[in-house]
Amino acid sequence: MECIVLAGGLGTRLRSVVAELPKCMAPVAGEPFLYYIFKYLQRQNISHVILSVGYKYEAIQIWIEETKWPFDISYAIEEEPLGTGGAIKLALQKATEKHVLIINGDTFFDVDMAQLLNEHIEKKADLTLALKPMNNFDRYGNVLMNNQNRITSFMEKQFCEQGQINGGVYLINRNSGLMDKQDTKFSFETEILQKHFSDSLFYGLINNRYFIDIGIPEDYEKANEEFKTLFA
Repeated sequence: MECIVLAGGLGTRLRSVVAELPKCMAPVAGEPFLYYIFKYLQRQNISHVILSVGYKYEAIQIWIEETKWPFDISYAIEEEPLGTGGAIKLALQKATEKHVLIINGDTFFDVDMAQLLNEHIEKKADLTLALKPMNNFDRYGNVLMNNQNRITSFMEKQFCEQGQINGGVYLINRNSGLMDKQDTKFSFETEILQKHFSDSLFYGLINNRYFIDIGIPEDYEKANEEFKTLFA
């Protein structure tokens, strides 16, 4: 399997606790956050990682040159911010497989990729999302599905007592044509997820394993504590 890691984030909300680094390089329990993502991808038997990078990406390259990983690593470099969709579209040019995994470089979601791939292929999906069940949340939108697990709606961010959020882990069928007519710069969430769930085959797979998004200082500090035990 091939995996795109979206690692071009500016990390503006973490500037108070992290020096000017790409978010994926924020130190967590003594290692860059990307270290834990790579360890996870290693467990999932990923063979090719495509890093979608931009802001201060040289720090990522230097770190990778000093470490060893059992998969090939390529770079898709944004000369200017392209949005999540533009970054994915650019990175997909480096992919060769029909089905490509996409994950966020500032989120750790312990999804079973073999299960996700099996569901994706069985459903003949254009896009499959890993969804995290959550209670009492307002930082994320709620994702609704029918009884066949086909996605029927992406609700806007608002307080929700119980639901499932988009965990930022996707499997995309490169032959689906979803990205073909898009501009160079665009939002994956707005232009793909919200606009095409009704006319394309988007499915969700609920996964209740560990999830954390280090995009805000509170959860960054939480990761610093929890990863000491999770990766001991």
